[in-house]
This record gives sequence, C-alpha cells and structure tokens, in this order.
Amino acid sequence: MDHAQCITLMEYLKAVPDPRDRRGQRYEWRVILAILCAGLISGQTRVWDIVAWARQHGHEIIELLAIRKKRVPSASTFYLALRTVGVGALEAAVAQLGAAVQAAGGGEGVTLLNGEVVQGQAVDGKDVRGARSHGAPTFLVSLVCHESGVVLQQVRVDDKTNEIRAVPDLLAGRDLHGVVVTMDALLAHRQLAQQILDQGGDYLMVVKDNQPQLRAAIGLLFDAPPLCPGEEERRQYTRQQKAHGRLETRTLETSALLNDYVAWPGAQQVLRRTYRAVDLRTGRVCHKATHGITSLSRTRATPQQVETFWRGHWTIENCDHYVRDETLREDRCQLHTGHAPQAMAALRNGILNTLRYLGWHSIPAALRRYGASVHDALQAIGAIAT
Repeated sequence: MDHAQCITLMEYLKAVPDPRDRRGQRYEWRVILAILCAGLISGQTRVWDIVAWARQHGHEIIELLAIRKKRVPSASTFYLALRTVGVGALEAAVAQLGAAVQAAGGGEGVTLLNGEVVQGQAVDGKDVRGARSHGAPTFLVSLVCHESGVVLQQVRVDDKTNEIRAVPDLLAGRDLHGVVVTMDALLAHRQLAQQILDQGGDYLMVVKDNQPQLRAAIGLLFDAPPLCPGEEERRQYTRQQKAHGRLETRTLETSALLNDYVAWPGAQQVLRRTYRAVDLRTGRVCHKATHGITSLSRTRATPQQVETFWRGHWTIENCDHYVRDETLREDRCQLHTGHAPQAMAALRNGILNTLRYLGWHSIPAALRRYGASVHDALQAIGAIAT
C-alpha cells in the first residue's frame, strides 16, 4: 500500500483546540490525538485497548512521536481529552477531511440524460447503543457519499428533539448542486425537500406511513391498471441477480401523473420499487413493495439511474454504520460521559475516511495491516513523515 499521500487525518486535527487547562499539561495535544487515532487504525476499539496497545509499544511510540516525558499517557488522560474536547471543531475537522478525500477521487457519479454528472449522498441516523445503555442517549446523523462511502458531515441529535430537526442543520450551508440526497421514510417531509431544492440539489425520498396520503396516492396509482396504456406513462427498470442463495428481482416503476396532485416541492416522479426473492433451496418467495418520490424528472434520469440512487442509499448502512458497529465495535464501547461518545464516533469516521483515501476496500484487512506495525499506523494518519 502506497503511503505517499498529501491528505492526512492529523493535518486536519491540528485545527481542533486543546480543551485542557494549560497548568499541569504533561503531553502535547498532538500526542494524545495521534495515539488515539493510531490505536483505532490498528484495530483497538476501546480506550483501555488503546492504552494497553500504547504501553505494549511504548518505546517505539515515544521515539516516533518524540514524547518528552519518555512514557505514554495514562488512561485518565485520554478519557479527560475525549470528555472535554470541542466536538463541533472535531466534527468540522473530520468533515473537511471527508470533503478533501471525496474531491481527490471519491467516484465519478452518474451521468444523467442531459449530460449532467450528479453524485448520490445518503442521510441517515445512528444510535450509539453503548452510551445509551448507560443512560446517555447519543444519536448521530451523517451524510455519506454513495460510491465512496466517505463521511462528509455528522451532527448529534439533541436529546430533546429528533432526527427530523437535526437534518436541516446537517445540510445547512452545503452546496448541493450536482447532488441527489437520498433518505428513508422518516425524513420524507416537504420542508426538507424544499431546503434541498433551495440549495441547488435533488432528492429521492422513501415514502411510508408517516406520509399516509402521499403513500396511498402512489399505491393507488401503481396498483390500478394504467389509464392510458398506449401512452406508456409508466416506465420501469428490472434488475435480476443471484445472491446469498436467492434469486433476487428488483423492479423500479416511475410515473409523472401525480406531480401536480401531490403538491410536493419539486416533485417530478413518484416511484414504486418491488423486490422479489426466491430461495433457491426451499422455493420460498419473499415479496415487498416500497414507494418513493423524487425531484429527478424523466427527461433527466432514466428508471435505471433512479434505481442506482435508490440502491446507493444503503451505502451509509453497509460502508459506515455497519463497519463502525461490527468492525470498530462502536456499540460495544462503554464511553458515556461528556462528549466522549460523539468524539470517538467522529474519530472513527476520520479513520474510515483515511482508509478509503488510502485505497482500502476491506476495513478488517486494513486494521490487521496497521495493527502489525506502529510505524505504519502513525504514518497512515499523518502523525509522522512518510
């Protein structure tokens, strides 16, 4: 793996101010952040694991980071740093890293019928269950690129509100030109659709029971026989594949008949996505239909391209949330005081963005690789020169 890069996590973390009182400081702020990040990229999932790893490789870490105290920090030093760090500045630094990684080559996007190249970005929330189990609810909402899995932004949902009110802040101020924002049914709201349009973007929203009238109208349209079959008002795209012992068929149908009726900001098509799976061993059939709405008109996007954005939405689950939970063990981490849960989540996002930039497709393989070399781990995050 080539380490000759100009984008590093530590370069962006320089902007995060040291929250500690200047009196009694034994270690530089950069040393604390470097050990935390190097421990994470080496496969250590908890603060105690990072501390044990640092002690095990103490001589090498002290030499590489030029630590004046000639010993690595204690666990209490790391806990204090995570509890008190300014999470706003930390999230901003990781977001800047994500934007730089994406600009450096995060996917080519989808070329629409009019020649416009657009990129899918998914919005979804994640509960940090380890913190919640101790009575400290920590719910985070992220914006993730479809193709690359790079995390572009993350904000915490206030304990007294919900995900719906946090997403406008997540998207606020972003230039959404050339972007299709995808989201699940919880976030299907007119105000959010209008905000995305006002910021120059497009949307694709899943529609379920929280919008009962809209869902009923879309369901009736696709369930009833076409009124004018000769005009080919409905268009569709079907994709079939074998996976996990199943024959899966996904069909996306689109229609523009409800654009004026639904009174939804910028609505250009309503959608029905049908999933049919046949278990090749038992013959059991699973069938499910989901509805949606989008601002992409049929003169700009084909049903196949709309299906690409719909399916791309699950990148946020597969490449970010699942990896943080199962590989980085976020939900098993017991941090729950101060800013610690959100701060560690932000650092995990920074590590994932770094690994995507370095070209890793398998995050477990990357953790094993850097876990075998302290020098390479510190080099990967930019704590030491290449």
